[in-house]
Amino acid sequence: MISNFRFAIVSDLHIALPQTIWNHPNRFHLVEVSIPAFETVLEHLTQLNLDFLLLPGDLTQHGEPENHTWLEKRLAQLPFPVYVVPGNHDVPVLKANEQSIAFEEFPYYYRKFGYHNPEQFYYTCEVLPGVRLIGLNSNFFNDQAEQIGRLDTKQLRWLEEVLATADDELVLVMIHHNVVEHLPNQSRHPMANRYMLENAAELLHLLRHYGVRLVFTGHLHVQDVAYSQGVYDITTGSLVSYPHPYRVLEFHQDSHGRQWLQMLSYRVESVPNFPNLQHTSRKWMGDRSFPFLMKLLTLPPLNLPLEQAQELAPTLRDFWANIANGDALFNYSHFPPEVSHYFEKYGAIATCGTPTFIDNNSTLLL
Repeated sequence: MISNFRFAIVSDLHIALPQTIWNHPNRFHLVEVSIPAFETVLEHLTQLNLDFLLLPGDLTQHGEPENHTWLEKRLAQLPFPVYVVPGNHDVPVLKANEQSIAFEEFPYYYRKFGYHNPEQFYYTCEVLPGVRLIGLNSNFFNDQAEQIGRLDTKQLRWLEEVLATADDELVLVMIHHNVVEHLPNQSRHPMANRYMLENAAELLHLLRHYGVRLVFTGHLHVQDVAYSQGVYDITTGSLVSYPHPYRVLEFHQDSHGRQWLQMLSYRVESVPNFPNLQHTSRKWMGDRSFPFLMKLLTLPPLNLPLEQAQELAPTLRDFWANIANGDALFNYSHFPPEVSHYFEKYGAIATCGTPTFIDNNSTLLL
């Protein structure tokens, strides 16, 4: 029988030493708090008797070697095992440049954190008796060296071989890109599809075939739990953007073999220079939301005229902050009916039409 265990998830750290921070006028995330926020989280987690910690990608601001080195050394000081996978920000280029490490270098930084074979960009290990973790690499470079979210054929074949031998184990999968849609029509939306794994259907087919029920993702910077035909995709918001969340999870199995996962979510409330981080960060996101909202309103499927989008956008300034916070409900009855209906679909509404608040604190029966 699998024993009960406790683990944590901290996602999209975007670690940035002060000398590496670079600004962009429209970025939603506050990389300025990356290190103090992470230290605050670690102070809490080291008190919890964790069995392990998962970091599902975007460990660094933009793949800077000094940021990877800082994180590698910090993780080595922790009293519990840590497992990582790369995000698009960790390996933004195939070949190293003046800012970022090369794609092939990533596993060598994290040999103590899953990559026991640094020649391979994915791994599996037994984290506890009867509990197997699979860390996947969703960063794929095409013939033009462009980065997309995809699992290559070799990795899919390897994954099937691993799953075929994991008969009596509980399998946990960690991958940066989303596997199940967390937003309406995410895989087809012109702004949201880049957060989805391009060949998610292939991966889901394998997971369902072998009875894998739990996948842990990041990338989207929102608190959300999505479910599709037996598979839960639990994505965790970014530590450097509102609401600066992290999760602590407990797995339980009773004497009858019934299994469930209990989730609690926490927020970083303050760090030095940001004494009211929640308020400051939410305002930061709202203040920078106008270009994002204009794209959302004028691109498919809404395709609103520019003038109408400019009129509606200010009313939506906190829309993405509410999405990121999880368990949101929306009422835009003052909007035109088709626009109101569109935005309400982003709320925490189950397929049966009733509110379902499972994004932050919930118990999932597996």
